[in-house]
Amino acid sequence: MSINSNTLDTPVTTKVGLIRGLKAEDGDYSMFLGIPFGKVEESNPFGPSIPYGNFDGIFEAYDDTTICPQIEEFNNTIVGSLDCLHLNIYVPNTAKAGPLPVLVWIYGGAFQIGFAGRFLYGPKYFVRHDIILVTVNYRVGPYGFMCLNDPKVPGNQGFKDQLLALRWIKDNIDSFGGNSDKITLFGESAGGVSIDYHLFSQQEKLFNNLIIQSGTTFLPSLIGEPESTRTLNLASMLGFETTDLNEALSFLNKQTTNSVIAAMRQVPRYLPCVENDFENVEKLISDYPFNLDIPKVKDVAILIGHTDDERLPLHVNKNPEYYENLNIFHGKLVNAFNFNSLELAKAVKNFRHFYIGDEKISIKEQFNIIDFDSDFTYVHPTLRSIEKYKENNAGDIFYYVFSYNGDRNFVKKRVNITIGGAAHADEIGYLFDISYMKDEPSYEDQLVIDRMTTLWANFVKYSNPTPETTDLLPVDWKPVEDNLLHYLEIDSELTLKKRPFNKRMAFWDLFYRHNYKLQKGYRNRDN
Repeated sequence: MSINSNTLDTPVTTKVGLIRGLKAEDGDYSMFLGIPFGKVEESNPFGPSIPYGNFDGIFEAYDDTTICPQIEEFNNTIVGSLDCLHLNIYVPNTAKAGPLPVLVWIYGGAFQIGFAGRFLYGPKYFVRHDIILVTVNYRVGPYGFMCLNDPKVPGNQGFKDQLLALRWIKDNIDSFGGNSDKITLFGESAGGVSIDYHLFSQQEKLFNNLIIQSGTTFLPSLIGEPESTRTLNLASMLGFETTDLNEALSFLNKQTTNSVIAAMRQVPRYLPCVENDFENVEKLISDYPFNLDIPKVKDVAILIGHTDDERLPLHVNKNPEYYENLNIFHGKLVNAFNFNSLELAKAVKNFRHFYIGDEKISIKEQFNIIDFDSDFTYVHPTLRSIEKYKENNAGDIFYYVFSYNGDRNFVKKRVNITIGGAAHADEIGYLFDISYMKDEPSYEDQLVIDRMTTLWANFVKYSNPTPETTDLLPVDWKPVEDNLLHYLEIDSELTLKKRPFNKRMAFWDLFYRHNYKLQKGYRNRDN
């Protein structure tokens, strides 16, 4: 790319060489775009990445459009290349005066989609708070999460991409004016889950605080064991029939990323897994998280929460037949628990009675169905995670529920939902400058942007989102206490409350207490 008038005069000297960035046009900050931190080995594209190494000459950091192989969500087209393990660094001009705290974003996308560029994750709302923002690309889909009983493809390659990036940031962020001893990771959905897994892993601690939005390791049915069937099926979809995994893998290694991603439309998606042990192979997930302790969480401050109507997009704007064919209570429970048929029938009956009484599943019950699905998938897992952190001596835990409904609600705007509260990922429009939201924010939306980014930035700086009350932040956000589940409701006003959805959550507490050992993946530590 040719050098343009926004090019910074002096490159940054890092441990991996010289990196030259750009002056931003929408604020007082610099951008270092598309810095490669890792590379995928050509002979093993589904396997773990390796460090990128040093640059020859000056690396011109001008391009943030790289995307890992996937079916991207905006045009439903197959895109991407494996030369995608890049990160972007946004540095306020105030970094010259002293090292600034660092906020590292891991995107969501169900481990199937996502990219770190400014198309979605524009930095200007955060950098004005005198923090450095870093956004990280990692592999998704089969290249990120193929999981085999094989040292070449042990699983969780996407998490290991993130780990390479975090090591790169720890080693090099000082060169950009960042404080390598003050790094907060944050992510939403699969990004939040990713961060939680880095907390559970046995690798070195590369962060100080965590922000986890709508996704923890306790999300049900999210993790499995290594298995080869879908990889054999993937090869079969591309015309290669075999029962030999090495042959299938060798064949898939030679296929274009576009053809592999196209074939994935017909194969169940790849997700994180519990990895087997292999000599000289780094292992990130050693067990299901509810079987593990978390020594790394000691004294770590955590800001965590979810929206008030997480599963809204899945169950509204549907025709009546959709509800008649929805076997949601059975489907969710059978995937997450090892019930026998009698136990399953009893559990289904109890959940039906609790959420919809004696009614049939129909359009009239859509909001009760949304409540059930949201509670099962996000709300109660978040509360279980909070309890796990407390048991393992975490620092202060700040819990929120985002319920604001404005013109920048990311998902509701995209899928044209006008009813209900805030859906999964809706808060992203108030944290990032999304490129296609071209209208100036309304006064109310701007207030939510200012409040949320100030709360988040305060947490990055002080491990406390409200170190003092101000006109903008008139509420003292109290952390969770032993028997007081404080939370901040983020709506058009900020309100400190206690124990959201308390009747629903009490029901789930009892259910899990009774069926804890029947969770898929539960291992009795006494055995």
